[in-house]
Amino acid sequence: MARDLWFETVAIAQRRAKRRLPKSVYSSLVAASEKGVTVSDNVEAFSELGFAPHVVGAIDKRDLSTTVMGQQISLPVIISPTGVQAVHPDGEVAVARAAAARGTAMGLSSFASKPIEEVVAVNDKVFFQIYWLGSRDSIAERVERARQAGAVGLIVTTDWTFSHGRDWGSPKIPEAMNLRTMLRLSPEAITRPGWLWQYARTLRPPNLRVPNQGKPGEPGPPFFAAYGEWMATPPPSWADIAWLREMWGGPFMLKGIVRVDDAKRAVDAGVSAISVSNHGGNNLDGTPATIRALPAVADAVGDQVEVLLDGGIRRGGDVVKALALGARAVMIGRAYLWGLAAAGQRGVENVLDILRSGIDCALMGLGHASVHDLGPDDVVIPPGFTRPLGVPAARTG
Repeated sequence: MARDLWFETVAIAQRRAKRRLPKSVYSSLVAASEKGVTVSDNVEAFSELGFAPHVVGAIDKRDLSTTVMGQQISLPVIISPTGVQAVHPDGEVAVARAAAARGTAMGLSSFASKPIEEVVAVNDKVFFQIYWLGSRDSIAERVERARQAGAVGLIVTTDWTFSHGRDWGSPKIPEAMNLRTMLRLSPEAITRPGWLWQYARTLRPPNLRVPNQGKPGEPGPPFFAAYGEWMATPPPSWADIAWLREMWGGPFMLKGIVRVDDAKRAVDAGVSAISVSNHGGNNLDGTPATIRALPAVADAVGDQVEVLLDGGIRRGGDVVKALALGARAVMIGRAYLWGLAAAGQRGVENVLDILRSGIDCALMGLGHASVHDLGPDDVVIPPGFTRPLGVPAARTG
């Protein structure tokens, strides 16, 4: 990677993304909801955890590889599905290439800007993510399309309440990129010539349609039309989740778990994996950081299903802390989107390299040869840190 494009931390990638992107686009990445309590706690909670390192006996070669839903990955980090990625013209295809180059898997959103067929063509470790949107028949059609395209797993996201309203104001996302919209947004775009030039070279404005909500080869509905249908769809029941898992018949993750009782119901529904997630703090504000909820969930069901963590990961040390508290791997969202905005595919690869290096350094300091050797004794957990939700007479500790 050219030195002028390289960045040494995710925080630097975020600053570059902020400088490069139009204000409304960058605001969409930061997102969060209401007061932003949860999004802040997701990140800051990791700083409350410490390490308990050894000083002699470090292992000279360390193994970071693991498996998630049957896929061998070179480090315990996978790409979390995020919707319409208008930060770069190549969008999800660039992300998929970066993940493949670094030997890991990718979750692809059903609200992605690129069709699943194009994404699977550059990365054969794609988990397709869906929302409970529309009728069972229409959901089954999208699932079958993912199967035919070569998706190796399904992610179902259920932690969304359509919460809106932000104390700092919500980003102004247009319904369509027509001439009128482009003229309205031109003052923003002109001040970000690097971003504007990327799209100008393609002769196409950012695509605000969601092709994976339509049929193969079709552009798909506009983002807000699909979002409106989702809002009008009654939320799923546990019976619906069990039906979908059986209909898919392969590796199946339920994303959005923070409570032990929900984790146990997910096991009963037959899932392969769960993601301890609060939708990156974009949903019900006041939900605790996922790293606080993780230990109780992992203790309850970690011997029955794979447990992943999603939320607040900014460095390799965060990944190691999550693994020590029971996660098999983590999922990243904003971190790779900032990398994508900063330098396209190379920026995403840069973010994954940062995390890999941080994981390796932490393993060395802790005296472990493998990510699978990590445990609670490797971290310092302050009193009152954890939040065991959905447990009768739960106590913090």
